[in-house]
Amino acid sequence: MSFRVCALLPTYKHITVLEHLVVRLRGMGLDVIVVDDGNGSDIANEIAAICSRHEGVFLHRRDVNGGKGAAVLDGLRLAASRGFTHALQMDADGQHDITCVPSLVECAKETPDALVTGVPVFDDSIPRGRLIGRWITHIWVSINTLSPRIIDTMCGFRVYPLAPTLAVADSALLSLRMGFDTEIVVRLIWRGVEVKTVPVKVIYPEGNHSNFALKENVGMSVMHARLLLGMLLRAPRMMWHRMRGEKNTETHWARLGERGSALGLLLLAQVFRFFGRYVCLAAMSPVIVFFFLTGRVQRRASMDYLNRLWLSGGLPKQPGYLMSLRHFFSFGTSALDKLAAWTGNIPLSDIDGANPSIFDVVRESGRGAFMLTAHLGNPEVIRAVGSLRKRSRVNVLVHTANAVKFNAMIEANAQGSTLRMIEVTTVGPDTAILLQEAIANGEIVVIVGDRIPVTGNARISWAKFLGAPAPFAQGPHILASILKCPVYLLFCVRTGARHKIYYELFSDRLELPRKEREAALQASVQRYAERLEHYVRLAPLQWFNFYDYWRPNGLEARRIEISGDREGKAAR
Repeated sequence: MSFRVCALLPTYKHITVLEHLVVRLRGMGLDVIVVDDGNGSDIANEIAAICSRHEGVFLHRRDVNGGKGAAVLDGLRLAASRGFTHALQMDADGQHDITCVPSLVECAKETPDALVTGVPVFDDSIPRGRLIGRWITHIWVSINTLSPRIIDTMCGFRVYPLAPTLAVADSALLSLRMGFDTEIVVRLIWRGVEVKTVPVKVIYPEGNHSNFALKENVGMSVMHARLLLGMLLRAPRMMWHRMRGEKNTETHWARLGERGSALGLLLLAQVFRFFGRYVCLAAMSPVIVFFFLTGRVQRRASMDYLNRLWLSGGLPKQPGYLMSLRHFFSFGTSALDKLAAWTGNIPLSDIDGANPSIFDVVRESGRGAFMLTAHLGNPEVIRAVGSLRKRSRVNVLVHTANAVKFNAMIEANAQGSTLRMIEVTTVGPDTAILLQEAIANGEIVVIVGDRIPVTGNARISWAKFLGAPAPFAQGPHILASILKCPVYLLFCVRTGARHKIYYELFSDRLELPRKEREAALQASVQRYAERLEHYVRLAPLQWFNFYDYWRPNGLEARRIEISGDREGKAAR
């Protein structure tokens, strides 16, 4: 069946902006279903009048108020009976930014089997009590889905795939009031439906009537208890499928992903904005512990790294699971440092760096610079400081499709930032020209060099790292040679409550002579690996590569000669 979507507006006592929403949605080419959830006669008459004035608007009236869930389900069933495959639900009170409708619909069209839900980006109008309540629900959802992924299930701005949603509704006793938004997401996840997310602006209009009463909190508590029982009954089967699934996804860091990172950062940004660092840490702690307990692949990778570090003399004692848990918490802390950096909440007084700073060096040189960094500590701190202080434009190259969403978050939370993130799964001529222009304008280009390319075994050099051969990408070194500018190493690690910046000149200009290209590349990659190892030893719990770094599946192991092994050993 072809993709057909309509809009669904359930309403109870909300009519102020109803006609405005209907007009806008019809202007986008969407048919609209309005569900009158048992309003009194005066309001019901106004709703009926609004609907009658517009073609393509269908009114369904419930004689008795049954709650948001009951109204949404009635609307979904009506949509299915009229031949629609999907329904875009949004609140009728004006909280949701209607300009985000095309983004939600487009995402649903690209992934028609998935539930597409909005990720709220709040302004100052949100009551703090609501924000705390949302985070409590996020944690319960993580527990009830046996996933550390943070999903905002309380945002009623989403696109439902009708077939699986109605199948869930017909097979389960769902909450029919405010708990519906959360429960239907959890049960769809149990059913195997993928959840896609899109950032959306959400406001709390002045004088807006809220249908969320004290009894709704009681109902939400009962709903979470029922879901917890359901999770416990399903847990053995869910864990079995998770373990089997993880076994098949260990092949590459890009396939593992950073679980829930895009949505998690958006939500953390709001909590950090309103409550600060320590409340954020408290809110994150249960999720980090759960991540540690359920992340078998990541936990095993952490222990492997820590043991290699210990065997090479980088740790005073053999690591155990407690140290691995500290490694995970260090990663969680780094997420908060990212937020603080990008939103301008790290004062220069909290940063210890060389004098003059790398930005002063680049500015005084009159030309741009190429900076190699790694997933060590928080290079975002120095990138963001340079960007937010407008000392120089910072271009960050990333191997992720989340660059556009992350840029949107930066623009929303850090006005005036000169940061630009560029997605580079492969670097083509257009990207190379863009970066050459940036260097010519005195800008800085930053890329990490400690992960292999998304494309797998292409352009890789094996270098000694923590006592064994490990694969490193050649791409950053090739790009540095193309840009013909100074190359620096840049690292920033947390030391207590402060941040310590390290930078050093790697090469005035990285040369890769044609006849000695492979040897020159190998030498450059090996020198990078050696310097990275030096800095990893300074902050051993701040290197964040939670996958099988030395033995990545799908890569053909190379033989290299390392000190103390004249015959050479293949990467294990």
